[in-house]
Amino acid sequence: MQTADRLKKIPPYLFMELRQKIAKARAEGIDVISLAIGDPVEPTPQPIIDELSKEAYHPANHRYPTDEEKGMLAFREAVAEWYRTRYAVSLDPKIEVLGLIGSKEGCHHFVLAVVNPGDVVLMTDPGYPAYQASIWMAGGEPYRVPIRAEHGFLPVFDDVPSEIARKATAIFLNYPNNPTGAVANPQFFARLVEFARSYDIAVCYDNPYSEIVFEGERPLSFLAAEGAKGVGVELNSLSKPFNMTGWRIGMAMGNADLISAISKVKENTDSGIFNAIQYAGIVALRKCQDNISKMLEIYGNRRKRVVDTFNQLGWDYRPPKGTFYLWLPTPKGMGALELTTLLFEKAHVVVAAGTAYGQYGEGYVRISLTVPDDRLDEALRRIRATLS
Repeated sequence: MQTADRLKKIPPYLFMELRQKIAKARAEGIDVISLAIGDPVEPTPQPIIDELSKEAYHPANHRYPTDEEKGMLAFREAVAEWYRTRYAVSLDPKIEVLGLIGSKEGCHHFVLAVVNPGDVVLMTDPGYPAYQASIWMAGGEPYRVPIRAEHGFLPVFDDVPSEIARKATAIFLNYPNNPTGAVANPQFFARLVEFARSYDIAVCYDNPYSEIVFEGERPLSFLAAEGAKGVGVELNSLSKPFNMTGWRIGMAMGNADLISAISKVKENTDSGIFNAIQYAGIVALRKCQDNISKMLEIYGNRRKRVVDTFNQLGWDYRPPKGTFYLWLPTPKGMGALELTTLLFEKAHVVVAAGTAYGQYGEGYVRISLTVPDDRLDEALRRIRATLS
């Protein structure tokens, strides 16, 4: 049976491959510890669970969701309130906020809403692999903009060839950044707005790690920049700050025309977020802010243990200040796949090769801090034994 040609461009999804690799090894009796996937292991806060349980009993919530694809107005109002208090961003919940089944869905719908076949879409290299897959599915052409350590893993817009910028319809950016952990700043946002306005490029600022910052960094929104709502949208999610990855609830905010276009794609794709989950999301946004500081303390302690371990092994590693990932350089003369293979075969520890995120990911591996403390300590013990 024939399948669509567009699928031939898309490699197997990195994390599905990793899960299959881990499952195979465990089926063979090997005790594998995965530091590759960013999925918080701590439970969702109890008030959120209680709200879901309560609302799940109401028959009205068993029907199609309220406001269907847009998200119930009460949820969108809670999002607007959260953005006002956390990021000093003013949003009209009726036309500038859209509920999402996680921010990953928003990335895909954004591309379908703004990209025509043959259009150029900018993304960073290294970058989140799902951006490239969505661009290809829409018939667009990804142009990978290098991000390097010497520039704080931020793109240098002046290095984008003008003929490419003129052809570009959209750009994906993601700070705090997956996979590098780099953070952006207001000066960068101002330059981004200027660049996007100059070339009429729609910005999709994917910000699900907005709250996961360390060492004095403060949570930021691209939408706080002057003129940002004139050029783009921001995506966010309840997954990371409230340990709700499996709940699949997020939001798109910003330019009303783009929100309307994304909503049009969405209304022809799904029927929205289960009402009970939206009610739970309201509780998360309004009553569970203390979970963020609790998780930052947990991730900060794990972060220190990993950094100390590798520095004791001879690294001189100073990690970027965002996300629950560490973008670790490989030893001199050792490639990313070589290090990941060594750790898997000798230590039975899985880390993600930087090359999975693009050619400029060579020379790095990504380590996730979303693993129980005892398993992290065991993984670090094995790594020390392997690399000593």
